[in-house]
Amino acid sequence: MDIRKQILRRNKTVATGLMIGAAILFVVARCQNGIGAWEWIAAFAEAAMVGALADWFAVVALFRHPLGIPIPHTAIIKNKKDAIAGNLADFIRDKFLAPETLLCKLRELNVAERLAAYVMSGSNADGVAYGLTRAVSESLGFIDDDRVQKILRAALYDRVEQFDLSSSAGTLLDTLRNDNRHQIVLDELLNRVALWLATPEAQAGLANAIDSMITKDYPLLSHFIPNREQFSQGAGEKIARKINEYIQTVNADPTHTLRQKFDNNVADFVDRLRTDNVLRAKIEAIKLEAVQNPFLADYVKNLGNDLKVWLSNDLKQPHSKIQEKISEAVSGLGSTLSKNQELKDSLNEHLEKLLRTYGDAVRTVIAKHISETVKMWETDEYVSEIELSIGSDLQFIRMNGTLVGGVIGLLLHAVSLLLK
Repeated sequence: MDIRKQILRRNKTVATGLMIGAAILFVVARCQNGIGAWEWIAAFAEAAMVGALADWFAVVALFRHPLGIPIPHTAIIKNKKDAIAGNLADFIRDKFLAPETLLCKLRELNVAERLAAYVMSGSNADGVAYGLTRAVSESLGFIDDDRVQKILRAALYDRVEQFDLSSSAGTLLDTLRNDNRHQIVLDELLNRVALWLATPEAQAGLANAIDSMITKDYPLLSHFIPNREQFSQGAGEKIARKINEYIQTVNADPTHTLRQKFDNNVADFVDRLRTDNVLRAKIEAIKLEAVQNPFLADYVKNLGNDLKVWLSNDLKQPHSKIQEKISEAVSGLGSTLSKNQELKDSLNEHLEKLLRTYGDAVRTVIAKHISETVKMWETDEYVSEIELSIGSDLQFIRMNGTLVGGVIGLLLHAVSLLLK
């Protein structure tokens, strides 16, 4: 049995016992015709009985109709359930969850300082790392569900079909052109070509290409070239050197003709991406083919499964590499946060901003949830729960009412004797 029920039953028994005792004592005293001390006992018992009955009525009237009689303004908690629910929700919203109250508490907590101290502890950092890796692993398990996969694929296909890849690519390239960053891409490409041409493998490839070209296109001439292998090798090295020299010239001249041609070609391609319906249709077809390709879908699914298996296997190890790395990162974050007051101030300020921005909406939702939850409770269950919570203490009112009423009865009897 619930301990609260036991305590409530015990206190009810004691309070009722005192009330019955006062009634019995009153009857006995009256039977003695008020002789001697019995006169005082009768006065005590009569007042005690009245006090006990009055408090019994008051306590019972909070929860139900006394003796089942529907007396007005009784069963208050039962009849006022909806009003109590609304008032309770408003009280919590306006007092406990008031923006200024929460902001004051947030500043008092100094979340950034507490967070830094918390995550700097090795055990706490390990706990955070374990929680994050476990959440990722379980999220992958959720995503692996066929029903979820179906919904995700449908959503992805819908978003990709609506996505204008040609216009987006054109906008991106145009942005690069406006900031002249496309020339940096050209520089990087040319530098990579230059580095590749400087390798023995690239020069050997050029030599073989030259030798093959001479043999195929000029077979007669090939018989008159002495030491043809050395000739091809030297020609390959010279071609590589000339190309590198040309690349260096382009890199050194911001207005080089090649740069201008590259800029014009990019501009022309951007314009075609926006206006050339044939090119746009080709890009759209490639996009849809890639998205609807079953091999790509299987690859992505298998990639997710492989990642899930890898995470699960790693987490089962006594010394998980993933958890260890995340733990180190979390601990490092705490160390950085503890040493940087500006970072802590920034974090605290952002938390306050979030509280100001979303505090009203959240506290309104919480108040609504409390109100609706209380209103949905079964009335009898709701009354019983409140009675179990405060009913035991209310029985002491009955006990005190019996005893205090008796004492007041004695005082009134004494006053009446003095006035005779």
